[in-house]
Amino acid sequence: MLIANRGEIALRVLRALQQLDIASVAIYHHSDQHSPVVQQADEAIEILGDTPSAAHLDGQQIIEFCQQLNVDAVHPCYGFLSENAAFARALEQAGITFIGPEASIIELMGDKITSRTFVADHGFPVPPSVNLEPDHPDFISSIVAMGFPVVVKASAGGGGKGMSIVHSQDELEDALRIASSEAEKYFGDKRVYVEKYFTSARHIEVQVLGDGQQVVHLGERECSIQRRFQKVIEEAPSPALNDITRREICETARGIAQSAGYNSAGTVEFLYTPEGEYYFLEMNTRIQVEHPVTEMTFGVDLVCEQIHIATGRPLSFKQEELSSSGHAIECRICAEDAFNDFMPETGKVLFLKEPYGQGLRFDSSLYQNQAITSAFDPMLAKLIVHADTRQEAIEEMRQALGDLVILGVKHNADYLDAILRHEQFAAGHFDTGFIQHYASDLTATQPENKKELHAILATAQLGERNNRLLAEATPELHAAIGHWRN
Repeated sequence: MLIANRGEIALRVLRALQQLDIASVAIYHHSDQHSPVVQQADEAIEILGDTPSAAHLDGQQIIEFCQQLNVDAVHPCYGFLSENAAFARALEQAGITFIGPEASIIELMGDKITSRTFVADHGFPVPPSVNLEPDHPDFISSIVAMGFPVVVKASAGGGGKGMSIVHSQDELEDALRIASSEAEKYFGDKRVYVEKYFTSARHIEVQVLGDGQQVVHLGERECSIQRRFQKVIEEAPSPALNDITRREICETARGIAQSAGYNSAGTVEFLYTPEGEYYFLEMNTRIQVEHPVTEMTFGVDLVCEQIHIATGRPLSFKQEELSSSGHAIECRICAEDAFNDFMPETGKVLFLKEPYGQGLRFDSSLYQNQAITSAFDPMLAKLIVHADTRQEAIEEMRQALGDLVILGVKHNADYLDAILRHEQFAAGHFDTGFIQHYASDLTATQPENKKELHAILATAQLGERNNRLLAEATPELHAAIGHWRN
């Protein structure tokens, strides 16, 4: 199987392949040639492109490599080509299995415009939106009639890229242009659409698995802690839902996927209002960045299940056999100055100390002397904890963030800790505007003592390494003399 991606998710998929005893092929741009997935895969091959992102979006080049290496299947992970129906169909035509839903289902559910129409036609709730082409004569007037604020989204997008809130008609033209440009850059599809923006809403998503015949859900995830429409902290279960609402929203997600004949791992995302109403937002026809919180609460390996389904096997469990336990939280560790308007950061990983402990997971592909550039998304790693209760999970996550050391590039661990210790987060009282609303609280203090501690630790570690190298380089006769002073 070829892993058509990079970074932590490529390494995560490699672990699943090793567990299933499936031979692996990694692809890489030369900027990633020393990454762990390249070093650990059975084979690795360099892909070419004008930019690193362009190389990973070149589906034809990837298929040619598959044919050269007699690859049986491709796992797209998330981002890049993971929701590209043309790529999935080209693989199918080449006799190569795509680890994901069928191309027709990606076209239906992976596209935000067609999926919305499909969901509405099947009687599920969708928010007001304008799905006309931007050059349609009624496009602007329809948006104005719907009323501001609105949110502009990339039709084929995900991860918050190509999104912006528009508060007036004067802002609309620039927002549409930027969204279209980002959508084409990241997803190769410049189409956008516009929907009504709800203030004080939460972002709830439901994990589903389908084999084309039956669909099960694996509970919901709370994804409301976001900056610039990109998730920062995710958790499961959501502190906002009671048992009745949880059952309703999960069964709605299951019904949507069942109606589509869904046959892979996927996520149905909802907007949840303070009044307790929920609306379908989109379906991600791929594995999600935040899938580990579901794995840790349900005890199911979602990547392995994806692969089993792609081989034609039916689901190995029924809905009534699935149950969750405890609470899981995931923090995205990003190369950014979160205390300075989330400015992206670059640098080199000079020192790395990963946290460890029971119920803790650190998904990363970081390595010593790795160059962190602006070529890719700024997410460096994912830190996940699981505990019996939400409060215990928060406490354990704060401890894990304190134990994490990454020197050489600025990152957001301290900022994440500021969120976790905020009284409104601890109480579960937040929505997608939390970071913006409490910006002054979250940036009030920037811990300095931890940085000093990390510097001391790094110096000690480097000193120890240098002493070891010096000892190995000292001739035995001289070493026998021991320490002496003239």
